[in-house]
Amino acid sequence: MITSLTALLFVVCMLLGACVGTLSGLLGIGGGLVVVPALTFLLPVFGIAPTVVMPIALATSLATIVLTSSASAWRHFRLGNVHLEAVKALVPGMMLGGVLGAGLADRLPHDWLPRLFGVIVLAMALQMLLNRRPYRARPLPHWLRLSFAGTLIGTLSSLAGIGGGSFTVPYLHWRGVSMHQAIGSASAGGAVLALGGMMSFMWLGWRQTEPLPALSVGYLYLPALLGVVSTSVLMTRVGAQLAVRLPTAQIKRIFAVFLVIVGASMLLK
Repeated sequence: MITSLTALLFVVCMLLGACVGTLSGLLGIGGGLVVVPALTFLLPVFGIAPTVVMPIALATSLATIVLTSSASAWRHFRLGNVHLEAVKALVPGMMLGGVLGAGLADRLPHDWLPRLFGVIVLAMALQMLLNRRPYRARPLPHWLRLSFAGTLIGTLSSLAGIGGGSFTVPYLHWRGVSMHQAIGSASAGGAVLALGGMMSFMWLGWRQTEPLPALSVGYLYLPALLGVVSTSVLMTRVGAQLAVRLPTAQIKRIFAVFLVIVGASMLLK
């Protein structure tokens, strides 16, 4: 049954989705860095039990990433900003990591997850702000190394309900991929990673004995999902066009500042 409170949540999530879509196209992130903190704040306000807020936020975030990152990746592919060799090596590990991360998230105390992620994100932001080495193209490492990196990225990302762009973009850029292609490749990998995590959270939610809100599929909360994706997919076009027009150095600064804000907010939760 759709109540007035549920309808209001849907509208709020539409506004959230517009922000998520723009950031996804611009920075190569799936939007989880915005969706998870936003939903952990919004869901209790709209009557969701605090004990299930975090897994619902993670599952719903990953579901939005599947669609948003797919749209962003397609736009970047048409612009020539996807490094196919890197994506092929990373994706199997990212898919596996997405499943592993969801399983760990279901077992760890939920209040550990935002703080753990906050520390990782702040460390990555500091590295990007202080790293002054110029980009230089060089061969990618062996596919086994890339696959291992993909598994680690997938596990950490699924634990935090994100698409992995926060990890994939700096990793690929460090490995010699241009910033524009790192962003496009992160979008492609993030869609696959999120699919594995989302399906795992749905299955884990079906096994949950505690009552979940109406219109849920496992831990996946449909009103929030539909609200976010109704605008986020369209707004990836705006973000992808901005990514092409802005210089690499400016994109890196935007990305690093964004990570600082999100990391600090996670630690303060």
